[in-house]
Amino acid sequence: MNIRNCRVCGRIFNYMAGSPVCPACRETMEAKFQEVKEYIREHSGAGVAEVAEACDVEPSQIRQWLREDRLEVTEDSAMFLNCEICGAPIRSGKYCDKCKLEMTRGFNDVIRSSRTAAAPVEKKKSADDPNAKMRFLK
Repeated sequence: MNIRNCRVCGRIFNYMAGSPVCPACRETMEAKFQEVKEYIREHSGAGVAEVAEACDVEPSQIRQWLREDRLEVTEDSAMFLNCEICGAPIRSGKYCDKCKLEMTRGFNDVIRSSRTAAAPVEKKKSADDPNAKMRFLK
């Protein structure tokens, strides 16, 4: 059992995975997220500061939802995020499409190379090999 204190309210709870926030605070945050989403639908083009003030949410929380791909900046917005690798402008998440593709290729190369290294090629033992583990009748 993994017991932690909630990052928001300080209460003790049984931590499972993800953000160290208790179920009650997580539910409250989800309700705020839905409120923010609804506000954005009704007021397209609203900036982070305006949404934060109208919904009583910290601007940092809105930026976190953007980084988590839960919200997306519109194409005509003056605000944008930057790719954490190359700095290119992006609408949501942490990485641009180009960097995502390069990371995926790199991960796939590592996986392929580890598979080939993990599967050693066995040479066939002959009946005449004195070091053979299996003994053959002639």
